[in-house]
Amino acid sequence: MSEPLTLDLPEDLARQARALAAATNRRLEDVVIESVSRAVAEPAVETLADDQLLGLCDSALPPTEQEDLSRLLAARRDGPLDDSHQARLDALMSGYRRGLVLKARALKEAVARGLRPPLGENAAGVSAFSC
Repeated sequence: MSEPLTLDLPEDLARQARALAAATNRRLEDVVIESVSRAVAEPAVETLADDQLLGLCDSALPPTEQEDLSRLLAARRDGPLDDSHQARLDALMSGYRRGLVLKARALKEAVARGLRPPLGENAAGVSAFSC
């Protein structure tokens, strides 16, 4: 079951969504629905307990997905992939990008809570880039 919803998107956001739909050969509605679904499904890192937040900071792709990603990227360097392999690569890359963004948000929150030092600082709080 679905619920009709009318949205007025900012022009730049609508342009980006149309471009993504065209690039992935999907309907604009499907692209917007997928984006909203992802946004709703992602945890609000600000509400996570400290241990959950730190776990998210340290998260990585599962080994099998990392192996698939590496294998498919290597295969793509050798030539074009068939549709099923390209779709798998696209899905893995999409998940990887979402994971990076989520990790970055978690790290920002962990630094704000004092659970992790800001990037570029060593354990003593001294910038690793200072001379």
